[in-house]
Amino acid sequence: MSEKVRVGIIGIGTIGSVHANAYAKVDNVEVVALCDILPDRLAEKAKVHNVAKTYADYNELLADPEIDAVSVCVPNNMHAPIAIAALNAGKHVMLEKPMTLSAELGKQILAARDKAGKQLQMGMVWRQKPQARLVKEIVENGRLGDVYQIRVRLIRRRGIPGLGGWFTTKAMSGGGGLIDIAVHFLDLVMWLSGKWNPTKVSAKTYSKFGSPIADYHFVDMWAGPPKADGTFDVDDYATGMVRFGSETTLTFEVAWACNAQDESYVELLGTKGGVKISLDSDPVLHTEIDNRIADVTLKYNKKDEAFADELQKFANAVQGKGVVPATGEEGVVAMKLLDAIYKSSELNCEVDV
Repeated sequence: MSEKVRVGIIGIGTIGSVHANAYAKVDNVEVVALCDILPDRLAEKAKVHNVAKTYADYNELLADPEIDAVSVCVPNNMHAPIAIAALNAGKHVMLEKPMTLSAELGKQILAARDKAGKQLQMGMVWRQKPQARLVKEIVENGRLGDVYQIRVRLIRRRGIPGLGGWFTTKAMSGGGGLIDIAVHFLDLVMWLSGKWNPTKVSAKTYSKFGSPIADYHFVDMWAGPPKADGTFDVDDYATGMVRFGSETTLTFEVAWACNAQDESYVELLGTKGGVKISLDSDPVLHTEIDNRIADVTLKYNKKDEAFADELQKFANAVQGKGVVPATGEEGVVAMKLLDAIYKSSELNCEVDV
C-alpha cells in the first residue's frame, strides 16, 4: 500500500461532502474518486473537493485497482449491498450510520468482512466528541462506580431532515428519527458504559408532524428543501425503556419534531457518581468528596474535529497502525436494539432484543 490510503466516496450528498472535507484534514489519506447517481451533483462536488475521477456506478468505482478503501454515504437501504460489494472487491469500508436496515443484514456485512479480511468501521462519530471521550475516561477510571441507569434525551422542536425524500421514506431509510439520530446516542451510551447486552425493550414510536407535508412548519432543514409530493411514512418521535439484564436500565426520548424545547443530552447514573453530556454545557460530575456532596465541572480541550478524528483512525486501521473505534459487531448490537424498539411499538408490549 502507498503512504496514503486512497479513498473513494460513494454518495456525495450532504454527508459525503462532510467526509470529503474531513479526509482533507487527514495526512495519510487521499480522496481519489467520487461516485453519485446525480450527474450534476457529482460534477459540482468533484470541482469543490478537487477530485479528478468520478463514477456514476459504484461497481465501476469498486473495480478501480487504485482505490484502497471507500466511505459509504448513501441512503440506508443501500448500505448493505454496497458495503458487501466493496468488501468482496477487496476494499476497506467506512460505513455511515445506521449500519443497515436490520440486524440480519448487518450480520451479512460482518460475514463479507471476515471473508475479505478487510477493515470495517461504523460511522459513530459522537464517540469522537471531546466531551464524550472525557466521560469515557471517567467511566473507565471507576468514578461512576456501577452504572445502573442511563438516560437519553434528543429533542428537536422541528428537525425532520429532507422531508419527502429518502430520509422520510421507510423503504429507503428503515425508519425515522429513531434510526436516523437516536442511533448515535444509543451507540454512545453503550460505548460509554460498556453495556453491550440489551436484553428487553418496551417502547412506542409515533408519527405526528411530517404528514401532510404542506402543513409542516420549520425554520431550517438538513438535506432540504422539502418535497411537497414526497413520502412521509416513518416515526418522528420515540420513547421507551431498555433493560440490560437485571443490572442496568436505559430510558430514552427522541424526536425529529414535537412541541417541546430543543434538548440533547445523555446521562449516566452510577453508585459513585453521575454525569451528563450535552453540546450546550460542560459535563458535571455529581459525586461525593471527603464524605460531602460535590459537583465537579469537568474542563477539557473543546476543539472538535470529530469527523476528522474518526476518519484518521479508520486510515490508521487500514494501514495496520491501530484498530477501528466502532466495530461492525457493535453496529449489529445497535441494529438489534433498533429492531426491538420498532417491534415493541408495533406489538404494544415488551419484547426480547
